[in-house]
Amino acid sequence: MPTPADLTLRYAAALGITREAGDKAADFFRRRHELVIEHKGLQDVVSIADRAAEDHIVGALRALFPEDRILGEEGGFQGGDGAGCWIIDPIDGTANFLRGIPHWCVSVGFMVGTTLEIGLIYDPIVGEMFTARRGQGAFLNGAKISVTGETDPLKARFGIGFNFKASPALTVETINRLVAGKSEFIRAGSGSLGLAYVAAGRSDGFWEKHINAWDVAAALLMITEAGGRVNDFLAGDGLKTGGEVIAATPGLFDHLATASGFGREE
Repeated sequence: MPTPADLTLRYAAALGITREAGDKAADFFRRRHELVIEHKGLQDVVSIADRAAEDHIVGALRALFPEDRILGEEGGFQGGDGAGCWIIDPIDGTANFLRGIPHWCVSVGFMVGTTLEIGLIYDPIVGEMFTARRGQGAFLNGAKISVTGETDPLKARFGIGFNFKASPALTVETINRLVAGKSEFIRAGSGSLGLAYVAAGRSDGFWEKHINAWDVAAALLMITEAGGRVNDFLAGDGLKTGGEVIAATPGLFDHLATASGFGREE
């Protein structure tokens, strides 16, 4: 079981490794016309950039902490059999990345047992590093961040995520209800950044019917540490199979849950 000193060491190491991976991915982004694109599913793409960034993170972490498990979007579970597990999305927002849209990031989370301990999200294009450690707050480039504290839906803006693993109708219905309630919504194509923006007070909440653990692990800790409210995403099989995510500033959590029909079966 990692001690507080072990967690400090892992945080410091992962901070540098995440930044290196993001800068490596940014180099691919600048020459993305050279990349071979593969399709994993409907509107689900991957490239050598994703694999190179994940290989860099995994290789560095395994060399430093061989006892830790690792869950990567591209490589699945690997590594040791210790209590700690790294959860990695090498490029969240690959569709944006490959189309030349500069809205994507690297997401790295670390959990011990079922408790999230470290969260790092790096956007190399704008030079923003979102960080969090359990019990120590959430930060953007070293400056403390917090959720908005907004309570009025008429002043709210919510991030919405979507992929074809969930019913399109549920997403459309959610947007209709939010707009009917005079709230704004945005879909920008990166769940990790969408959630990080809640922690940073740039939006008031985020919902997606189905999302994977590597997209949310780092950000959920950030939102909690920034004073926000999130669902227990990792309960049950969330780590392995993904699920529904909802996060918001506390005064608007219930509003977003109602509008999205959170927890409703498809």
